[in-house]
Amino acid sequence: MLAFAPQAPDHSDMKGAFHGTSSSYHTMPASIRAALGPTNTGKTHYALTRMMAHASGIIGFPLRLLARENYERLVKIKGERHVALITGEEKIVPPGARWFSCTVEAMPLDRKAEFVAIDEIQLASDPDRGHVFTDRLLHARGTVETLFLGAETIRPLLQKLVPGIEIDIRTRLSSLASTGHTKLSRLPPRSAIVAFSMSEVYALAEVIRRRRGGCAVIMGQLSPRTRNAQVELYQNREVDYLVATDAIGMGLNMDVDHVALAQLSKFDGTVPRPLFPQEIAQIAGRAGRGMKDGTFGTTADCPPMSSALVEAVEQHRFDPIQRLYWRNHELDFTNPANLLKSLTRPPPLRGLTAGRIASDVTTLESLMLDPDIREAARGKRATALLWDVCQIPDFRKLGDDSHTRLCARLYMHLLREGSIPATWMEGHIRGLAKTEGDIDTLMHRLTGVRVCSYVAARTEWSRHSAAWQDRAREVEDLLSDALHERLTARFVDRRATSLLRRLDSDGDRTLLSAVKPDGEVLVEGHSIGRIRGFTLETDVASGPDRQIILRAGRKALIHEIPRRIRLLQDAPDSALKLDTTNGELFWEDTRLARLTAGPSLLRPALQLFAAEFTDTVQKTHVETRLLDFVAQLITTDLRPLYRAHALAEREPQLRAILHRLMEDGGITETLPEDHALPPGLRNRLCKGGVEVGRFSVYCPALFRTRPLALLGLLHALHNQTPIRTPAPGRVSLPWRVVQGQFGWIRAGDTAVRLDIAERCITDMHQLSARRDHAAPLNLASRLGVKAENVPSVLKGLGIAHQPAEPQSPTHAGPPRPLMILSNRRTRASRRRRSAPHQAPPRRPAPPRTDSPFAALAALREKVRP
Repeated sequence: MLAFAPQAPDHSDMKGAFHGTSSSYHTMPASIRAALGPTNTGKTHYALTRMMAHASGIIGFPLRLLARENYERLVKIKGERHVALITGEEKIVPPGARWFSCTVEAMPLDRKAEFVAIDEIQLASDPDRGHVFTDRLLHARGTVETLFLGAETIRPLLQKLVPGIEIDIRTRLSSLASTGHTKLSRLPPRSAIVAFSMSEVYALAEVIRRRRGGCAVIMGQLSPRTRNAQVELYQNREVDYLVATDAIGMGLNMDVDHVALAQLSKFDGTVPRPLFPQEIAQIAGRAGRGMKDGTFGTTADCPPMSSALVEAVEQHRFDPIQRLYWRNHELDFTNPANLLKSLTRPPPLRGLTAGRIASDVTTLESLMLDPDIREAARGKRATALLWDVCQIPDFRKLGDDSHTRLCARLYMHLLREGSIPATWMEGHIRGLAKTEGDIDTLMHRLTGVRVCSYVAARTEWSRHSAAWQDRAREVEDLLSDALHERLTARFVDRRATSLLRRLDSDGDRTLLSAVKPDGEVLVEGHSIGRIRGFTLETDVASGPDRQIILRAGRKALIHEIPRRIRLLQDAPDSALKLDTTNGELFWEDTRLARLTAGPSLLRPALQLFAAEFTDTVQKTHVETRLLDFVAQLITTDLRPLYRAHALAEREPQLRAILHRLMEDGGITETLPEDHALPPGLRNRLCKGGVEVGRFSVYCPALFRTRPLALLGLLHALHNQTPIRTPAPGRVSLPWRVVQGQFGWIRAGDTAVRLDIAERCITDMHQLSARRDHAAPLNLASRLGVKAENVPSVLKGLGIAHQPAEPQSPTHAGPPRPLMILSNRRTRASRRRRSAPHQAPPRRPAPPRTDSPFAALAALREKVRP
């Protein structure tokens, strides 16, 4: 049966200490050696090789992750029956175990072993955990060989504190060179970006995901299972980038070519401080493996390193460590007060100093204030048990007294009942076995499970310790897998990563791509979007991810775009369509372009929508085909206008008016010379489909639905006015609806279609040419307005009228007209008799303008009574 010293926390945030007496340590062995040097010198491999050369051995690592990693390496060589793993939260100790992989705090130093090794011995200078490493440095010995591994900065103190130690200085297998500051977007593949807070790690990981497709995330708070899954994600090259805390500086061996620091300072648990040069070297040293050289530098908002700092890191020259942190291990358990006093005993040697007050001491001080605890903790056994409970790590770090209350509850159970109740273990573990929630929630639950694992690993505290360890490990694995999935889902875009890798690879390699019949584009097995017309539509609206997708898509569409251009060129005009409500051109229901103002009203230009053309020739082919379609559509729908314009070839006297009509797109203002045309020319114009009206010269056939909609669009584009398309068949509308649109004139607050207004004026003047005449009963229907609005419309059109006699209620027979159309001559004589001394006002001629609408409005004012 193996006996183990009580265990303490094993991570950098743990502040426990080894509990034991001087009798638990071994005598000085014959050989004490140290292998010192920078990273990538093969120290750990050397230590494992030396340990396996002995019949038994114990090696202590600074992190639980490293202890587990090297345990698995030893198992592959020596087999499960002969290798043990001991950490604060995990104990795998087969009966025949001969080689032990442990955390430094959990090393079973009361067990004799031929070989003992401590990794990262320079951590004895850490103010939080240093006292544990110093204790092992002074007292942990193998019966045949003791080996310390670490940085060369601890060499002077090793020689002082361990007389006769043999020191082997090892050189780095590869060189380390600075590349200065590099933008995040320009970091090379196989880079590790290092920050010193969880929020900064998340922010950097999000930027890398958006710009480079994704990254793995490594933090000290991750469980070994999650951390290994993230490492595997990187090592298997599913992602090319790693964002991590300084946890990677402790023996995390991965294929990293470049280390970029996003910060040069960190919060050390008390205050923010600049990083020491040796800390930067420890982290930067992760770049390069074996004989492969590595590089380091800064990135993001971090300024470049000074030349002196760069030289120190490249040359591995640092100031030696001046002091190690120490805490007394010979503790007095007569009562809690004496225990606390023995813990604060001053160091016995020069070069040793007291470290920060650790969390186990803080917990002890808090529990000593509890009257029930003071009453219960009497005698050595109760005091020793109290100290063991105080060393439960505060993994959760909630910042309140919850950890102290937890320790107090467990202590009373252990003291009164001899063990921790099964109900407590089951309740805590079951409450944490939930996989819903975000990353932070899962990490918080994992810290709770780690507390349960630590408690379950104390075999003397539970009657079914092995079962509770298995249960806690099962829940930890469950949460670890869920956390890995959340991290991957949040920070890895596998599609973008895969595409980037292929795009950045050898340029002669061809992307495997295909376009499905429905337009879906596949590249390297990933769906990157859908091709509509000549535009690649992706599911990423904006940002760097979209640029990656478009870059891959354009390479994939090198042959598809020319094929589609040929299809468009061969397509009949019936496959194309112009939407007159907005000027957009469609090919088989796919938007290709939008019409814009061109060199003339009947020759618009067009603007293609975003397309994946590889050169201007492809773009020109598409533009030419669409412009040909538009020209043919204008010629077809406006055939009456082109037929009238052809009349000018046979009638030279009509060239001027027909040229103006063509330039203005089917409606042009009436000039005095137009009214002076001989009846013969007027008749020939009429036969050619052109009318000379009161307000304008126009083609009545253009006021059918299709030509009118097309002309409305062309005029709006040419004059750069909003496109408004009235409902087909309407002959009048409120003026505010069609204000300034082609083919409408204003009559008060009403807009009347020009052809209807001109016909109405002509008919009404013919009726009242000789005398006053009753207005037609269907006048309101012809104008498309309500009966009460007819007077204002007639007034706006310049038609003289007067109200009719009101119809009596007893009237029988046909209905009487609402108004009388006035004869102009009769009306003028009445006006002269009523005002014989007033000369009729002279109306100025309307100014000629470039806008037919302004000219029409001016002409309307000229004929208004």
